Amino acid sequence: MVITEVRIKLVEENNERLMAFCSVTLDNAFVIRDLKIIEGTKGLFVAMPSRKLTDRCPRCGSKNHLRARYCNGCGNHLDENRAPRDHDGRAKLHADIAHPINSACREVMQHAIIKSYSDERERAKVPGYICTYDDYDGGDFDYDSPSYAGTVTGRQGVRAHGGHGVPGRAHLNQQDKGAAARKTDDGFGEGL
Repeated sequence: MVITEVRIKLVEENNERLMAFCSVTLDNAFVIRDLKIIEGTKGLFVAMPSRKLTDRCPRCGSKNHLRARYCNGCGNHLDENRAPRDHDGRAKLHADIAHPINSACREVMQHAIIKSYSDERERAKVPGYICTYDDYDGGDFDYDSPSYAGTVTGRQGVRAHGGHGVPGRAHLNQQDKGAAARKTDDGFGEGL
């Protein structure tokens, strides 16, 4: 596995622990987004993308996150101590979506991400700095691959790759340029 690109988005808000978000490209082929760089008690560390754990209401069966006091479906009072505990007794409220399976891989990723974070902080000090983290066209698939050639996608006809260091990442024909121009800066309307 080769880390071919790391993109960093510095957190500008006055947040004590969350320093930045990042995405990592592996082998110019696979992207992992929404990693977090956090200031811990022993220095910076990388938190993998995760999702909130849920369980079901015993009365109606609706899903609720483990910190919910009342059911979203029926309003039933839920046991606040129902979350599973780790070996230190802390409630386990999140599960990693993607993560390294051994410490050597974690160290390689963390080293590359922390180095990129330091470099990005230095670049941010330069006048005219522009963050490239959000420089995606919004695509998650390689529409230029043979399996998609000549097809119209469900993404307003845009046939482009999501970026991340891949040469020729945006190939828009004349019809697609109008569709791309209608997209807002915040990504609202994508996928319509």
